[in-house]
Amino acid sequence: MSSPLTARDCDFDLDGDRLREECGVFGIFGHPDAAAITALGLHALQHRGQEAAGIVSFDGQRFQSERRQGLVGDHFSNSATIERLPGSSAVGHVRYSTTGGTILRNVQPLFAELDGGGLAVAHNGNLTNGLTLRRELIRDGAICQSTSDTEVILHLVARSRRPRVIDRFIESLRQIEGAYALVALTNKKLIGARDPLGIRPLVLGELNGCPILASETCALDIIGAKFVRDVENGEVVVISREGVQSLRPFPAQRMRPCIFEYIYFARPDSIVHGRSVYDARKAMGAELAREAPADADVVVPVPDSGVPAALGYAQTCGIPFELGIIRNHYVGRTFIQPTQAIRELGVRLKHNANRSVISGKRIVLIDDSIVRGTTSVKIVQMMRDAGAAEVHFRISSPPITHPDYYGIDTPERDKLLAARMNLEEMRDFMGADSLAFLSVDGTYRAMGYPRRDDAQPQFTDHCFTGDYPTRLTDVVGESAKQQLSLLAEAG
Repeated sequence: MSSPLTARDCDFDLDGDRLREECGVFGIFGHPDAAAITALGLHALQHRGQEAAGIVSFDGQRFQSERRQGLVGDHFSNSATIERLPGSSAVGHVRYSTTGGTILRNVQPLFAELDGGGLAVAHNGNLTNGLTLRRELIRDGAICQSTSDTEVILHLVARSRRPRVIDRFIESLRQIEGAYALVALTNKKLIGARDPLGIRPLVLGELNGCPILASETCALDIIGAKFVRDVENGEVVVISREGVQSLRPFPAQRMRPCIFEYIYFARPDSIVHGRSVYDARKAMGAELAREAPADADVVVPVPDSGVPAALGYAQTCGIPFELGIIRNHYVGRTFIQPTQAIRELGVRLKHNANRSVISGKRIVLIDDSIVRGTTSVKIVQMMRDAGAAEVHFRISSPPITHPDYYGIDTPERDKLLAARMNLEEMRDFMGADSLAFLSVDGTYRAMGYPRRDDAQPQFTDHCFTGDYPTRLTDVVGESAKQQLSLLAEAG
C-alpha cells in the first residue's frame, strides 16, 4: 500500500506542505488614482500569491509597467513607484511561483505592443493545453520571453486576423483549455474573462462609478468599493467609456467552481458566489464534528486556516475552543535552514504550543487539509511535547489523492500522503491517537447540497475524486512529475 517512508525521513519543507494558489488579479477603469487603487486591491489579494507583484497602467497615450519580486507592500506602498504608473486605468497581479523560483520575466501582468495598440494581461489559473499551444507557436516562429502560459494568450491575440481587439481576444479564448480568470487592459478597454466552468473566481465591482474586476470581494472591501456581481462562468466582460458589456462566446454549461476556494484559498471575509467563505468553513467543521466526534477536552485549530472549521467543530460538539497553537506572522519563506537539526526546528518559527492550554488535555487538532503530511507530523509532536494527554487529528476536507492542473501548486501524486497511505497508516505516520477527514458528501452538505451529484458535480473537486472537469491535453505523453513541474513553472 505505502512505501517505507517515516516521519524522520521527511524533508520538513513547511512551505512545501501547504497548497498554494498561484495568482490573484485586479483591474480598474476610469479612476484618476488607478495605480494606487490597484495596489490596495493587490494588498487584499496578497494571500493568493506572495512572491511577486505587478501593475500596468495606461494614461491615454502610453502604458507603464512596474513588476517586482516580493510582497506588494515591499514595492507598491511608496509614492515614487505609484507616480511611475500614471493613468486612469490599470491592471495588477500577485503571483506565487513554484519550481525554479520567481524570475522577473514571468511576473505579470505581461504586456505587448500589438497591431492596433498595447495589451496587458494578468491571469489566475492554468491552461491545460498551454504547453501544447506554446510548442506549436514556437514551431511557427513565435519568440517567447517567459515561461508563463499567459504569454500564450498574448501570442494568440497577436496572430488573430479579426478586425476588433475584443474579437481577437475571444478567438484566443476559444483555443485555450483549463482554468482561467483573466483581466486585460487595452488602449480603450478593460476586459475580464472567466473559463466556461468558472473554476477560478472573478467578481465585478464599482467605486464611484468606476468599474472594477478582482479575484475576490475582499479586494473591493479594502477600497470601499461596491460589489456588483460575480462574473459568470464563460462570460467576457468588456468595460469602456460606453459602460459594461457582457458577452457569452461559449455554449452554456453548468458552473463548477473550485471547492478549494471555500476550503482554503479565498480569504475568510470574502463572499464567493453568494456564500460567505467564513460561514462555509465553519459549516465544514460542524459536518466534521457530526461525522467524526472525539472524546476530548479542548478543540485547537492549526492557525490560521483551520480556525473557522475548528469553531464550527467546537460549537457542534460542545467542546471548548482554545488557541493552543500561536502563529508567528512575521516569518518569511527565505529563512535559511542549513542543517537537518535546524530544519526540524523550523516549524517552531511559525507555530508554537500554548502550553497552558495543552498540558494534560485531550485535544482535537483541526486543520483544513493535508498534502505531504510533514507539517502535521511536527504539529502533533509539538502537542506531545507541550504535555497533551491525547491528540486527535481532524481534517475539514477529504483526503487529497490527486494532483491539480488548474492553478493550485500540488506535488505529483506519489508525494501526496493520502495517495500513498490508508487512514491507519497516515495516523501512525503522524503519531496521532486518531485521524479522520471530512467525507466528500460531508463537504457538499456543508455547502448546502445533500450530496455530491456524481452525474453533474456542483464543484471542481478532482483533488479528492480524480474527476477532472476538462481535457488535460498537456498531460498526455508527459509523466505526472514532468507535467507538474512544467505547469508549475508556467503558472
